[in-house]
Amino acid sequence: MKHQSISAYVIVCALLLAGPVLAADKQVDFALHVQPILAAKCVKCHGSGKASGGIAFNTRERALVAAESGEPAIVPGKPKESELLKRISSSDDSVRMPPEGKPLSAAEIDVLRSWIAEGAEWSKHWSLRPLQKPAVPKVKEEVWSAQEIDRFVLGKLEEAGLKPSPRAEKTALVRRAYYDLTGLPPNPRQVDDFVSDERPDRWERLIDTLLASEHYGEHWGRKWLDVVRYAETNSFERDNPKPHVWRYRDYVIRSLNADKPYDTFLREQLAGDELPVVTADSLIATGFYRLGVWDDEPADRDLALYEGMDDLVTTIGQGFLGLTFNCARCHDHKIDPITQADYYQLVAFVRNITPMQTSGPNIEEPIFQNEDARKQYEFAVSSRAEMLNEMQREITRLERKFIAAFDADRVATRDIDELKYSFYRDTWEKLPDFDNLKAEDQGKIESGLLDISLATREFSFGFVFTGTLKVPADGEYTFYLDSDDGSRLTIDGKTVMEYDGIHGEGSEKSAKVTLKAGRASIRVDYFQGPTGEKGLSVAWSGPDLERRSLSMSKLAPAKQIDIVRLFKGNGKEILGEEETDRYKKALAQLEEMKKDLPVEKALCVKEMGPIVPDVFILGRGMPANPGAKVEPVFPALFESQKPQIPAPMTDQKSAGRRTALANWIASRDNMLTARVMVNRVWQGHFGRGIARSPNNFGGLGVPPTHPQLLDWLASNFMDGGWKLKRLHKLIMMSQTYQQSSRGNPQGLATDPANNLFWRHDLRRLSAEELRDSILAVDGRLNLKRGGPSIYPE
Repeated sequence: MKHQSISAYVIVCALLLAGPVLAADKQVDFALHVQPILAAKCVKCHGSGKASGGIAFNTRERALVAAESGEPAIVPGKPKESELLKRISSSDDSVRMPPEGKPLSAAEIDVLRSWIAEGAEWSKHWSLRPLQKPAVPKVKEEVWSAQEIDRFVLGKLEEAGLKPSPRAEKTALVRRAYYDLTGLPPNPRQVDDFVSDERPDRWERLIDTLLASEHYGEHWGRKWLDVVRYAETNSFERDNPKPHVWRYRDYVIRSLNADKPYDTFLREQLAGDELPVVTADSLIATGFYRLGVWDDEPADRDLALYEGMDDLVTTIGQGFLGLTFNCARCHDHKIDPITQADYYQLVAFVRNITPMQTSGPNIEEPIFQNEDARKQYEFAVSSRAEMLNEMQREITRLERKFIAAFDADRVATRDIDELKYSFYRDTWEKLPDFDNLKAEDQGKIESGLLDISLATREFSFGFVFTGTLKVPADGEYTFYLDSDDGSRLTIDGKTVMEYDGIHGEGSEKSAKVTLKAGRASIRVDYFQGPTGEKGLSVAWSGPDLERRSLSMSKLAPAKQIDIVRLFKGNGKEILGEEETDRYKKALAQLEEMKKDLPVEKALCVKEMGPIVPDVFILGRGMPANPGAKVEPVFPALFESQKPQIPAPMTDQKSAGRRTALANWIASRDNMLTARVMVNRVWQGHFGRGIARSPNNFGGLGVPPTHPQLLDWLASNFMDGGWKLKRLHKLIMMSQTYQQSSRGNPQGLATDPANNLFWRHDLRRLSAEELRDSILAVDGRLNLKRGGPSIYPE
């Protein structure tokens, strides 16, 4: 990860924020004041991955050791004896650090000098400290600061010798409230009604009215959709649409309008399918996992799989926790205390999720508004499944009868003699080495045709078929292979071709093999994954040999057409007209029954089953370089207990790991979740957060201007039941929020960036707000809510 582009920004912001604090009490906080400087100017050469001269500034222990030169970089309490101070303040270019880029400013050097003089204490980073509700500070102007938010803000202003701005005019306030809560402008009548309202609680009434508006969920839902990288198409070359993804958008809007507790909101998105009571909304919520980009034809499927998981870890880390865990994919994090093992232990929580597809049961699930509707649908599906199985048995019976007669009358012998099968039960994502596995069942196949209908379970199984292929003449033969999922064809011990169908149906493969007349060994390996279609088609052709099938058709006649073609051409001659007509009718009915029953569906998460594939630390993040095996464990920096994951059961559809992840993130004990969300809400009202880097609360993020206010708001947010509307109202009822945006000479001179919130910042409308405002004023804004998006031609 590259840090140079934001290093200067972090330093400037950190010093601007630190200025008033240092001037007031001369106490240097390592996490707030020192770490940003070290992160931006020093750790590139003196960090976790590289320790030039034997010195690293990622931990106190490594920073205090003597350098290779013998001089200690830092001597606590003695800045003059500290080599660090000598190097950064030197006028000699060959000695001064850092060797490249701009040298440290005088202000930065003063911060480091003061820190060393005070003992060079290495406090925990501000965002990683336990969340405790701080005491509300005492202030002089108690009339202005009747509310807690105002006391925290005014306390900082008084330290800097500043005063808050007067209350904004009514017209400005009503406009501010409408845009902040609905994203739409007030019309002239709404402005006049508020301005003429003389009731003392008119402001509170306006806030309550806007929070109850349906437009509130739309406006703040858009902000959330940005956090979770919402998109309605998959990107890459084809940019195919994501099926039913609009339901997730509508779920977010409904949840916000209903003031659903934020912890519940998170749990539903992370593990809504694993809740004790699964609802339509909780299923739709798991569409969160499908919102990222997806390449339907990647050059490297294994790498693409891990790219998808990296997207999830990135979004969960930055969106919910404000940490860049993704920076530890290839190596330990250069700045934050996040190891590469931490990263892959998080990957282990989501490793079992089925890959994205264009459609199908791996990513879609029927949804119902009540239990009766669900039961009716499940009964219809069960009835249809019984009919489908009965029809399939009839088709298989007729095919076997036909093949036996066809062989006897036309060929007089089978193409494969001594055909045997070995059956295996497990879950795989690619062809395993069956030779190292124990078969659950073995036997002979009298028909001489590869037949996966012998499987004793619907999904998660494998076959190895072996036999002797009778070659009628010398020459070049063409073999055809198609399957879903993976398969391999081996002739005389040599692999002819492999087929990877785990990611969806593909096109048939073919390969040519030169054979001598006589007998050749044939082997076919096949596995069926935990979900999706299944089918295996093997055929051959050669000198004086028209294409003939070596496998039975099974559930996918469109892919395995050889027997169907033979039956239609020779069925009446061999079995008679009645049986042939019965066969054709059965095929047609089978195809009709395989069509989905009409039902509403949602794009949602699906897992491969209760058994999760192993997860390894990948060297440089590459699947081809697996290292140590890891289990799902929370990052060490949180000092959390081991995840409580129930042992998987054979009838479970998932492994339960995401429930443990959701409970950990949405816990009061997690010091980041509430801080991050409160900061996002503050950003929505003031144009920037209390911490200006909302997605990065780590070492390269910008520290908060008012850390105690942030912690007080986060604690209050949880105490209030994680209710967002309550938080909005608390912020908007404060005098801080209601200030005018006009500047004054003293404020502009002392705090030009308005880090202390001595006035309300002016901010530009977002693109969506600007577009909607133009249409609203013009009377052309379509206020219809919900449903699929519109794509203008």
